[in-house]
Amino acid sequence: MAEIVGWRVVKEKHAASAFSGEGARIFEGRWNSAGVRMVYCSEHLSLAALEILVHTQPVTMRDKFRVFRASWDDAIMATMELKKLPKGWNAQPPGAISKKIGDEWIQSSRSVVLALPSVIVAQERTFLLNPKHRDFAKIKIKDQGGFSLDPRLR
Repeated sequence: MAEIVGWRVVKEKHAASAFSGEGARIFEGRWNSAGVRMVYCSEHLSLAALEILVHTQPVTMRDKFRVFRASWDDAIMATMELKKLPKGWNAQPPGAISKKIGDEWIQSSRSVVLALPSVIVAQERTFLLNPKHRDFAKIKIKDQGGFSLDPRLR
């Protein structure tokens, strides 16, 4: 069994609820419909930073962020390989194809974590966490403190 690490960067004002799934429930995402709680993490901190750039436009100099490190045993994670994903999983904007995958995974409760290819960098992974799953307490979450992007990226 191996330890898997995921990274999450959130605006400081949302730090207290960073792992509640509330943001995804309200605003939906690539892998979930509105009303479905889910927490998105990235395989690498740099990928989590790219996610901020893609989803938070414009990022301003006054935006304050926090970074979280989540870790878990690979035994509590399911994986969906790129070749198994249906055509259109990476559509822009995200459509029903990818939302159905995440919604069905949450409903099935077959694992607390689901690893999928990232749309931004398909060779890296996005991790979906189910905050309502019975194994959610097995995920170790550590607030790593403040996070800022290089001003040249903004």
